[in-house]
Amino acid sequence: MSHIRVLIVEDEVLIAEDIRACLNNFDYKVSGVAYDQAAALNELRDNPPDIVLLDINLEGGLEGIEIAKIINKTYKLPFIYLTSYANRSVLEQAKPTRPMGYVVKPFDEKDLFTALEIAYFNYGQLMKPARWDLDKFNQQLYSHLTTKEFEILRDLFEGKTNKQLCEKHFVSINTVKTHVKNIYEKMDVHTRSEVIAKSRSLLGISFQ
Repeated sequence: MSHIRVLIVEDEVLIAEDIRACLNNFDYKVSGVAYDQAAALNELRDNPPDIVLLDINLEGGLEGIEIAKIINKTYKLPFIYLTSYANRSVLEQAKPTRPMGYVVKPFDEKDLFTALEIAYFNYGQLMKPARWDLDKFNQQLYSHLTTKEFEILRDLFEGKTNKQLCEKHFVSINTVKTHVKNIYEKMDVHTRSEVIAKSRSLLGISFQ
């Protein structure tokens, strides 16, 4: 559960499976694949991800934009639009939903990973508290975070992957996973997006 969890919403099965294979080979975990709007909403409700790759055009319409509106209203998750449509009309409809990025098909692995990394970083910057205070934070937790766990927590807001956490803190992947697991347990959360949301709540900062 320490990986960044990605929901793929894409109605072209081959593209969806290619994305799944790419992500699972790197420092991400695919939480689910949805081929239509109903399946996407079920995944969001029952198996929430940390970020969504969202095809604008599903089943011949712009259902992706409708899903994005629900994400913003109910789940407060970052998402990236996947689209074959780069025309101005579609973009004008998509922009008000505040995506964290766009990836235009056809795309390669580099495009995809760059978009994910930038999107999750920007989301963390948008959500992170202006001031971090370990003592104030721990006052609201039954089991207190250590100084190192608090440092890792702050890096989760930056969207750092497990590999990047290893490189920054000069520790093994197993040590990173242990720190993240401890953070999850002490904060009573299960995903990175829940870590971000609960941290803001504990520090008394509302989502805008």
